[in-house]
Amino acid sequence: MSKGFIVSLLAPSPYLAFTKIAPYEATAQHGCLSSLEIENGGIEAVITEDNDLEAYVAKLHEIVGVVTEVGDKVQKFKIGDNVGVGCMVGPCHSCENYNNNLENYCPNMIFTYSAKYHDGTATYGGYSDHMVADEHYVVRIPDGLPLDAGAPLLCAGITVYSPLKYFGLDNPGTRVGIVGLGGLGHVAVKFAKAMGANVTVISTSINKKEEALEKLGADSFLVSRDQDQMNAAIGTLDGIIDTVSAVHSLLPLIGLLKSHGKLVMVGVPEKPLELPIFPLLMGRKIVAGSAMGGMKETQEMIEFAAKHSIRADIELIPADYVNTAMKRLVKGDINYRFVIDVGNTLKSSN
Repeated sequence: MSKGFIVSLLAPSPYLAFTKIAPYEATAQHGCLSSLEIENGGIEAVITEDNDLEAYVAKLHEIVGVVTEVGDKVQKFKIGDNVGVGCMVGPCHSCENYNNNLENYCPNMIFTYSAKYHDGTATYGGYSDHMVADEHYVVRIPDGLPLDAGAPLLCAGITVYSPLKYFGLDNPGTRVGIVGLGGLGHVAVKFAKAMGANVTVISTSINKKEEALEKLGADSFLVSRDQDQMNAAIGTLDGIIDTVSAVHSLLPLIGLLKSHGKLVMVGVPEKPLELPIFPLLMGRKIVAGSAMGGMKETQEMIEFAAKHSIRADIELIPADYVNTAMKRLVKGDINYRFVIDVGNTLKSSN
């Protein structure tokens, strides 16, 4: 993107431009709400109403970098600031959700990729060396939080942080279950532990036990396929964050909840899940959903992560490794998150 092009977008405006150091993402086994179309290499063709090919869009978000230019109405940032953009770049600016700092639930929210601004301009995702964004949807990355390991927090981090806070699972001593130990799950464990919760990881794989307990610091581990373990834990959890995107039964998870317990879904299975009603009635239990967080809460989350040294576990890769990373992703050969080092890749190629 040329400097002139950036300036033409910026003036007069509340927009800023930043060079991207570590735009994200390829996802782990449980993915995220907007995971890549892996079979197509993560590229989506955007077609106009006239069936004309408008653009190729890389469905990437969780983008971080350093501010290089600012528009004349920018007030929150200056050149040289470390910043990031998550899943959204704009809503309607007028609805009740927007006015209540819930931009993520605005019915006219504009996603960072595969969407259009109100003037028809497409959003292109994260595969580029620069990005221009409205300062309202830009997060300041605090000093001490590495850009690469902080990038996935802009979606994965806020996706688990928000329900932990909203549903009252952030109080010290609260017994919290985390279902799945992938890209979302491992971050959820870190946030819950930093909040003082007693954390139980629930997984189909016994192979995750050592990692959950020894590396991430979870307090206990349940193999969901082990009926004896699950029965012994019935009625022990105040709340559960379910990060799994595969089809699975909710009944055993509901059984783990205490009365008034909350099962919060943040993963998105391909097919609808069965929801047993009677177990909910017998304990006034709740099944809820949560998606991302508003910009105020996202900034709060990033600052909490910096204060408590929370980082996503990542594998940093150069941009020219993306195709190989996609193949590894399909095979499940990934430790939570790939982060693409666009900035240094471009420097080395010049």
